[in-house]
Amino acid sequence: MAVRAIRGATQLDHDERDHLLSSVVELIGELLTQNDLRNEDLISMLFTATPDLHSEFPALAARQLGIGDTPLLCTQELDVTGALPRVIRVMAHVETELSKADVRHIYLRGAAALRRDLAQ
Repeated sequence: MAVRAIRGATQLDHDERDHLLSSVVELIGELLTQNDLRNEDLISMLFTATPDLHSEFPALAARQLGIGDTPLLCTQELDVTGALPRVIRVMAHVETELSKADVRHIYLRGAAALRRDLAQ
């Protein structure tokens, strides 16, 4: 079994707590589903939020999905001029049989513009 890092991101329509949480739940759900992962396959998850998001910690959405024994960390993304606004990013470290080439990175909504080469 290998350790892999899986990336993902989603862009929010606005900074509102319920919208943020539901968007991150969707992102994590797609990341797990598309890579055939279960909670017990997770090693850790790192979340970043652009500086314009203040309504909630993205990691709370993972806790709401029952991810309770996985270390989670939230941090702020760099404030780069011209960067895509209202974006939550995640990097999940997982144990999986997938090769690097078979890992599916998840980019939802406007965040697909961040990595058009990887967006579904």
